[in-house]
Amino acid sequence: MGLFHRKREEYRAEADDTVEASLLRAMLFGGGVTKEMALQVPTVSGGIDMIAGLVAGTPIKLYRETSGKAQEIKDDPRVRLLNDETGDTLDANQFWRAMVRDYYTGKGGYAYINRERGKFKSIHYVDEAQISIQKNTDPIFKDFDVMVDGRRYRPYQFLKVLRNSKDGATGVPITVESSKLIEVAYQTLCFEAYLVKKGGNKKGFLKSEKALTAEAMAALKEAYSNLYSNSSDNVVVLNRGIDFQESSATSVEMQLNENKVTNAEEFAKIFHISTDTISGKAADTDGLAKLAAIPLMVAIQCALNRDFLLEKEKGKLYWAFDTKELLKGDMKSRFEAYRTALEANFMQPDEVRFAEDMEPLGLNWIRLGLQDVLYDPKTKQIYTPNTNQTAIMGESTPKKPEEPQEKSLPIVPEDGTMEEEKPEEARANPYHDPKNGRFTTGGGKAKKTKYAPSPQRNKVQIKLAPKRYARLCGTLGTLYPGLKKGEVRIIRDSKYQYTVEADGYGGFITKSIKKL
Repeated sequence: MGLFHRKREEYRAEADDTVEASLLRAMLFGGGVTKEMALQVPTVSGGIDMIAGLVAGTPIKLYRETSGKAQEIKDDPRVRLLNDETGDTLDANQFWRAMVRDYYTGKGGYAYINRERGKFKSIHYVDEAQISIQKNTDPIFKDFDVMVDGRRYRPYQFLKVLRNSKDGATGVPITVESSKLIEVAYQTLCFEAYLVKKGGNKKGFLKSEKALTAEAMAALKEAYSNLYSNSSDNVVVLNRGIDFQESSATSVEMQLNENKVTNAEEFAKIFHISTDTISGKAADTDGLAKLAAIPLMVAIQCALNRDFLLEKEKGKLYWAFDTKELLKGDMKSRFEAYRTALEANFMQPDEVRFAEDMEPLGLNWIRLGLQDVLYDPKTKQIYTPNTNQTAIMGESTPKKPEEPQEKSLPIVPEDGTMEEEKPEEARANPYHDPKNGRFTTGGGKAKKTKYAPSPQRNKVQIKLAPKRYARLCGTLGTLYPGLKKGEVRIIRDSKYQYTVEADGYGGFITKSIKKL
């Protein structure tokens, strides 16, 4: 083991961030842009803080994938470390804000993972300035160690969130990729601060037609020093023959305000934020989440799946941000989406209430319209709820045999109670003459009938009370206007369900009655 260890050390390169490298960059490219300089620019610090706030405010959840379904794991102690208490002096909100700040302005966000006997106990943020990387020289089989205050750590001991990394060890900050833009914005702020300190007076020099004595030169320098101090009201009196010549322009002449607006638009491109959002004119939370926050969340999820899971858990468990709250949108758009989901029957009312953090009502049903025809592509079965009929695609439906009419016909009176009508034979008079509708006695004398048998008796199967029949005719016409003769429909009242056949004139023939 010692031999292999020495061989690996032999191919180690020195740390990238050495003093010599920093001095060389300073001589070749100037002083460079530091993290502190970048955060002095309000657009940079504001954009980073805006994205960090979304990341820190979005909960991270642990899921187990079983049979193609995601099952949330709530009792894992790592969930608490990433969302509430990290086990460090920083809470979870401060932890993620610091990680995001280093992600944009440093070599990356680094956090030490504290394990005890394979269990995750805490996670500790480490300032990227305290991190140095020692890499090997192999461009294919890359390897590195993490150095913190002279102590060596392996990569799996750290959670690493890196921006535009090419080696998995360090990222590329915006202070390197956009150093000129940040430097211009920073120098603009410095120039404005200088103008304020000098009271807005321009720089310049004095021209004299004749030589000045030493006493006059000293007095003139002192007067101008007091004039530019901006601590009191001072006046400089120039003698004859001395003129002031300007050597600088004002902020208005240099169009500093216009340049600041243009620079803010360029910074918006770096963070993928709209110009109005980064300037505070509009709150485009949806665009900010989709273009800026969620891509960063995906990078964090990949880092967590690599470093914050045990080897035996990889492939079974995974981390994911709950971006549902970010993508909800405004209330009107969200509720319109819920209505579409309910009408399309891929969400239930209680699922909508759960998404809105409301208590469930126990409504586990799906609405099914009678106008729909349902088709099962596996069994090729077609079901029509309106007529309660089932058929097979491509097969002719056999006609149902006619049911024999019962001698006893049910009657539905107005009070809703069901009673059985007496058979016609039981109430017929044996001396009844069906031709003239008269009754005769045993002596042969005809007696005038009390009523004539209704011709509708042979057409209907079930007789309804007149008022109930009239109401149901109105219901049938309202629900199914323009029915043709012979079409069968289902209508309901408060107590019964009726299967009726239209007669083509607004009325119907009752086929069957079912109590609700």
